[in-house]
Amino acid sequence: MIDLRYVKKLVELLDSSSVDSIEISSDKGMKLRISKTPVQRGTVQMAAPMPAMMPNPATRQSGEHAAIEAAPVAKVAPVAALLEVKSPMVGTYYSKPEPSAKSYVTVGQRIEKGQTVCIIEAMKIMNEIESEFSGVVREVMMQDAQPVEFGQVLFRIDPNG
Repeated sequence: MIDLRYVKKLVELLDSSSVDSIEISSDKGMKLRISKTPVQRGTVQMAAPMPAMMPNPATRQSGEHAAIEAAPVAKVAPVAALLEVKSPMVGTYYSKPEPSAKSYVTVGQRIEKGQTVCIIEAMKIMNEIESEFSGVVREVMMQDAQPVEFGQVLFRIDPNG
């Protein structure tokens, strides 16, 4: 069991530092991750490049240019145009019905309204989650066996794709 005072102290330390996240693992297999920014997980299993640090406008010298801010962006539908499939409950996310099976959906796949897109386990009950939209899956925000909160975005769907 985790001592909540310990977690509170970790959150306070994180808030007062420049560190973005802390991850702690116990010898019993339990993991705790505390982060300032929400984690968005996709289906690609590779390390993402570290984002460039944005200079503080107040400390920028007069001769410096904001070239970093004009970094190229992937040609994907704007996030505002994508519909979000959100978790209807707290639980554990699973992308497939069993470990040896293939995922219910993958990025680039066309899905229909009412199609099962994942499973969320809550209190030892496997709940099939259905899409509220038809379209093409543009982003899978979770990885297998990850905890999910109520209202957390699971998928982003392009209805025009």
